[in-house]
Amino acid sequence: MRSSILALFLLASGLGAGFTAAQGDSRALFEAGRQAYEASRYPRAVQLLQLVVAGDSRNADALLLLTKSYIELAQYDKAVDSAERAVALAPQSSLYHQWLGKAYGEKAEHASWFSAISLAKKTHKEFEIAVQLDEHNFAARQDLIEFYCSAPGMVGGGVDKATPHIARLLVLDASEGHYAKGNCRRQKKDFAAADAEFTLALESGPKAPDLIYDIGDYAVKQKQPARLLAVVEAGQKADPADPRGDYYQAVAFLLKNEKAEQAEQLLRSYLQRAPVRNAYPRPAAAHDWLGHALERQGKIAEALQEFRAALQADPRNKDARESVERLEKH
Repeated sequence: MRSSILALFLLASGLGAGFTAAQGDSRALFEAGRQAYEASRYPRAVQLLQLVVAGDSRNADALLLLTKSYIELAQYDKAVDSAERAVALAPQSSLYHQWLGKAYGEKAEHASWFSAISLAKKTHKEFEIAVQLDEHNFAARQDLIEFYCSAPGMVGGGVDKATPHIARLLVLDASEGHYAKGNCRRQKKDFAAADAEFTLALESGPKAPDLIYDIGDYAVKQKQPARLLAVVEAGQKADPADPRGDYYQAVAFLLKNEKAEQAEQLLRSYLQRAPVRNAYPRPAAAHDWLGHALERQGKIAEALQEFRAALQADPRNKDARESVERLEKH
């Protein structure tokens, strides 16, 4: 009876494609929610995962995926609520504490000054618990180190507190340790030191694509095409299917003022394959760089179209706005 009711609800809400009464169970719903998340269809993922939780309030994995979906939708109160429920169900999970810290941190960045102080302290606490529960949760320790290096002392920040964690990472995984050290120096705008550490991180065989491509973001901002090509090489070794390699290779070519046609193809591939997610270059940035690739080939009308697409996706994109104004004068 429950499956039949669920199937009817799915059909009525427009979510029932591919579900039968026999298939409309918690596992099938969760898998559909996961697939929607991976496809960047976050509202659909939320709807499906809410159904999972409604039928199984102790499904912590669904609550974690809800947290991630809400963060992508910038619904931070709901992200915090889902993450708190996940932690309550599995208080020994390092991963759940890490994501609760992330949810608090995102909410803090968009809160009033007074509320942000309390939320920052909660962020700090959750990252610390995550590391204590699993010292091999490198992503959690990176989050904690970044907090120490960027947050003021009044909420628990301080480079001195990051130092032992960086030292421990250097023992556990050299690439993680050098990245953490470089990221800390980046937070302090000591770019020469950051350059040196990021070089060592890439040379130490990094395994985490998010770490590798975060160095790519740094290299784009610093206009370092050689480092970008090193990022692409490391990223392809870590995960050949990750579409971010296409984006950063294209940007490297354009920064070097070469291979505009190849850059165009790489950027089109990225836009087609990449999820719309916080850890990935945003579509606005890809459209902007694609506009430059087309302009260098003399395809002015197509370039203008891409710059407009970039500006539509992100009205604050100064480069896209200036490019539109420049090309509209032609």
